[in-house]
Amino acid sequence: MKMVAFNGSPNREGNTYHAIKLVAAELEKEGIETEIIHVGNKTIRGCIACMQCAKNQDEQCALKDDEVNEWVQKMKGADAILLGSPVHYSGVGGTMKSFLDRAFFVGGVNGGLFRHKVGACVVAVRRSGGVTTFDQLNHFINYSEMLVATSNYWNVTHGRAPGEALKDEEGVQIMRVLGKNMAWLMKLVQHGKGAVPAPEKEAKVMTNFVR
Repeated sequence: MKMVAFNGSPNREGNTYHAIKLVAAELEKEGIETEIIHVGNKTIRGCIACMQCAKNQDEQCALKDDEVNEWVQKMKGADAILLGSPVHYSGVGGTMKSFLDRAFFVGGVNGGLFRHKVGACVVAVRRSGGVTTFDQLNHFINYSEMLVATSNYWNVTHGRAPGEALKDEEGVQIMRVLGKNMAWLMKLVQHGKGAVPAPEKEAKVMTNFVR
């Protein structure tokens, strides 16, 4: 089994990275492979709503001058996906948001590429805005019919300078518990395949409230 994590921080080894590593360490103890991909220091264009990914059905975004299509395939091939972000002013940083908008739209219109994968989100914040950002990240997981792993509080850790989050004892425990629960849920899904039939996928119903 494998978990792929996406670090939305511009700082490769900032507090978001440390939060992700705490979760990943628990998965690795259970023999689960992990990979961390750094998104926040890349130049990622936002979705332009061209709908070509839905038309072509090739699991590809029409914008091909960055790594988003490569990352979509890594997400498709993984058993679990972890999204990590710092708080930029009031929410998820623009680069991470652009990546998530495009990746999850491609996944959704190409048969639900991430459906029933285990998902979780973590946030690193200096002071406030953590829960708002955590909520933003969770929207992508919930919309995609993923299975959400949880901890014993919101998955938010506090720190300003890189590494300070490791001094947040409650935050460290939150990430550790999340990792344990994520590994357990991944194993439940793995052992259930073939034994417990998955619910049939329903075609999306779109309702416009303007009549």
